[in-house]
Amino acid sequence: MLKQIVYIYLISLSAVCYCLENGLARTPPMGWLSWERFRCNTDCTNDPYNCISERLFQVMADLLVSEGYASAGYEYVNIDDCWLEKHRGPAGQLLSDHKRFPNGMKALSDYIHARGLKFGIYEDYGNYTCAGYPGIIGYEELDAHQFAAWNVDYVKLDGCYAQPYDMDRGYSEFGRYLNSTGKPMVYSCSWPVYQIYAGIQPNFSAIQSHCNLWRNYDDIQDSWASVENIIDYYGNNQDIIAPNAGPGHWNDPDMLIIGNFGLSYEQAKTQFAVWAILAAPLLMSVDLRTIRPEFKDILLNRKIIAVDQDPLGIQGRRIYKHKGIEIWSKPISPVYQIYYSYAIAFINRRTDGTPSDISVTLKELGLINSSGYRVEDLYENVDYGILYPHTKIKVKVNPSGVVMLKAETQYLKNV
Repeated sequence: MLKQIVYIYLISLSAVCYCLENGLARTPPMGWLSWERFRCNTDCTNDPYNCISERLFQVMADLLVSEGYASAGYEYVNIDDCWLEKHRGPAGQLLSDHKRFPNGMKALSDYIHARGLKFGIYEDYGNYTCAGYPGIIGYEELDAHQFAAWNVDYVKLDGCYAQPYDMDRGYSEFGRYLNSTGKPMVYSCSWPVYQIYAGIQPNFSAIQSHCNLWRNYDDIQDSWASVENIIDYYGNNQDIIAPNAGPGHWNDPDMLIIGNFGLSYEQAKTQFAVWAILAAPLLMSVDLRTIRPEFKDILLNRKIIAVDQDPLGIQGRRIYKHKGIEIWSKPISPVYQIYYSYAIAFINRRTDGTPSDISVTLKELGLINSSGYRVEDLYENVDYGILYPHTKIKVKVNPSGVVMLKAETQYLKNV
């Protein structure tokens, strides 16, 4: 089926990486984030169990631990927009909504930390947040120190109500304020996406030097169409995007919507596989109280999590696309001499309702180690043993589904 796939990763040992070195996010951050699932629901009178409130984040923190997510690596509990009062305090300080967060942010932070988790918070580089709450403009240093006093571990800084031309200065300045507090905080930026919307080419060298992760594209919505759009964006722009990723600095294609309403089981598997190939942050936005077991199993697939969290930190690429069939590949450890191991995702984006057969040799995938590769299906837990570059593998992929393989490079042992 496939005549040839040309697949080359260029790695220059002499290249200089001006990366943020706060010692954080050496692998993509993992955790839970409120926005996609719970949005800006502030009606705690009529919807007390689903509103943005102290109770919601306490419950999700408890479930991360009791349901096994924390032990699988999901460690951050991140608040998004709408946690604030509409006005700052008399000294200019940020105030959490006194009705929905009656004990304040420090108490919530302590609650989350007491469970062995980490605490994330949202603000905006602008006059207002996207939902109209106070932004950080004019209060950058004060807010950075307030987050440190609340023992925040992760700050997401959005970009509504701001000038994209000011973001090179503003985002970098706030990053310096965060670092100057002495409290290590992962810094998640929306810097490039707002500049891209404004027709400005982002300076990714500067972004890497100040941010641990950043958004490049649209907010994810609860639909397969939204996931497909993001997959296309990262595939179509991979030559620009992929080289910017690595330990401490990651492209962020946005939240995992697995277990919500918009994805089928096959589509949920596809999102998780592609996000792992992309070395993306794995930030679930789902109601952990009601998630169905089959979706929970996807999120807790430790073999695919290991692909995402691979210490090499190389973002994978789309290496084949034709008539609805795509193949994505990511170099991972272990490495033997010049031969990487690989994670391979075969994706069927056809809509004709029939599973598709994909047949290809390892060599066509760029796997050329003559000592072979141990190949394993990461969803089906099938071990195919040692396969060689000339070996042809055949996979059957369901519509909008994925087959994900790991090919671990082998080495010649002394006899």
